[in-house]
Amino acid sequence: MISSPGAAVAEPSPAKARAKLVKLNEQADQVVEQYNQATEAYKKAKKKYDALNAELGRKDARATALRADLARLAVSDYQLGPYRGLERFAGQGDPGAILSGMASVQQMAQARAAKIRAYEATTKELRDQRNQAKTVLEEAETARGKVRDEKAKIEKLIAEQTKLLRRLGGFTTGDPNSPGIPYTGPASGNARLALQFAFAQVGKPYRYGGTGPGSYDCSGLTQAAWRQAGVDLPRTTWTQWSWGADRRVPLNALEPGDLLFSKGLGHMGMYAGNGKMVHAPQTGDVIKVVDLDDYWRTRLLGAVRP
Repeated sequence: MISSPGAAVAEPSPAKARAKLVKLNEQADQVVEQYNQATEAYKKAKKKYDALNAELGRKDARATALRADLARLAVSDYQLGPYRGLERFAGQGDPGAILSGMASVQQMAQARAAKIRAYEATTKELRDQRNQAKTVLEEAETARGKVRDEKAKIEKLIAEQTKLLRRLGGFTTGDPNSPGIPYTGPASGNARLALQFAFAQVGKPYRYGGTGPGSYDCSGLTQAAWRQAGVDLPRTTWTQWSWGADRRVPLNALEPGDLLFSKGLGHMGMYAGNGKMVHAPQTGDVIKVVDLDDYWRTRLLGAVRP
């Protein structure tokens, strides 16, 4: 007897699919920030290693040249004898001058030998520093690899949920060429420049790791916006929060342009004034302006004033 197939599982509603995507994005925000941090640590370690390696190469080349120079003197000593300077100075008829000249030749060899020893000591120290930097680089690469694997797993789940949302018609694609909207809030000075830029990105898609111009992630947007105002923010949410350690402001004293951070530091935005925030939300959404209602206020950790 052939068994009847089981009942088909009903697809979730767009609201449920989006709720699941929101949770996945919250997990991904954490991992992506960790990955961004790991990447920044890797870049820093690589830059230091490359600089030390290049300097070591120059030192090695100089030490090799000095060794070759000393070797030539040694060969000359062997071929002509240790008193090769005698013929040169004998015609002077002055024993003092002969001895002085021979001493100069010997001092030259000793000076070069001393230079080699000094270079070898410097090179050894530099090689030790290079090897330490290489160890740090390898550790940074391993750490980034672990987070990359975790990031790939979550992004696979997000891709599946995104595909479902697209099928259900609940996915917002966004326009990479969106002209945005004008900023008409109360900000002034540098904060106004930053907010004008952020508002000009409204309607563009959110993308992990996005730094513009066609898409942004949350910290990529705030970094780019404040760059327009002459403030060089770090790349990630965590590093921007750390950067602002002595620039924190209470949430009941916000001013336009302040950076807003969510609990867990998985997300951030920028206060626009009048109880509103501009931010790059998550996969399947676009850069937008939202009210700082109860939903957002209960999720905020704190604020930083650039």
